[in-house]
Amino acid sequence: MAECGLLNLATCLPEKFFQYLVNIINAPIKPLLSLVKGLLSEPISLSLFVNLWAIIIYLISMFYGLFLLYSGFNFMISGHDVQKREQAKTWLRNIVIMIILVQASFLLYEIAIELSSILTTAVLSLLDKNFFLLTFDNIINIGLQLIFFFVYLLALLLTAIILIIRYVIVAVGVVFFPIGIFFYFIPPLRQYGSLILNFLGIAIFITFFDAIILIGFSKLLGIQLFSSMKILVMISAFLFIDALMFFLMFFSLIKAGFNLATKIGGVVSKFT
Repeated sequence: MAECGLLNLATCLPEKFFQYLVNIINAPIKPLLSLVKGLLSEPISLSLFVNLWAIIIYLISMFYGLFLLYSGFNFMISGHDVQKREQAKTWLRNIVIMIILVQASFLLYEIAIELSSILTTAVLSLLDKNFFLLTFDNIINIGLQLIFFFVYLLALLLTAIILIIRYVIVAVGVVFFPIGIFFYFIPPLRQYGSLILNFLGIAIFITFFDAIILIGFSKLLGIQLFSSMKILVMISAFLFIDALMFFLMFFSLIKAGFNLATKIGGVVSKFT
């Protein structure tokens, strides 16, 4: 913005006033935006749960010898039965794969988090830095932004809360990740393993899809119909990703839990 002088005083003073007003209004928004952006893109620290992860690995490793003995015993007693020998070989191969994945689970989990962070950061870098800030560029926008200012603050706050919950889930998830791998390779427990792995995978990579959604909403401002209602577009963007995260992380987990409970109830009913 040009400096005010005698030649442009009539136009410069109103511009300075509105710029000052915009800065005041955006002041409480900027810390929340920084928090949301950090929770979306920054890698999650797992250092707090390394020792707990090591304990879980130690407990799981106590089953390795038992499983190897079981698979070897099945292979020996299979005799000339080709089908049983193939089943024993498959079981032995799965046990070896499971041992490798469980032992490397911390590194694999950390790589997945880093990959999610890189992808999310790359997508967010395509966003206009002023997309989330209030601007007084036309009369309609000014009126709508004054009316829905507190709604926008609540939407940002809700997004931050959900992202904090996601952060905690992913951080603690490093402890459950090897358990999920372990369960997945045990046929009777495979459904539980799939449930754990799917839930953690969704929790890790959901921010990448959030970033894509924000890009999509930002492109709406290039359409004349939406350019005059910027704050409504921003509120809709954050509420949409809130609904997406809640549905994918929590509703899917609850649904999977009910499905497992139904199957367990069906098995129990056969024996009663």
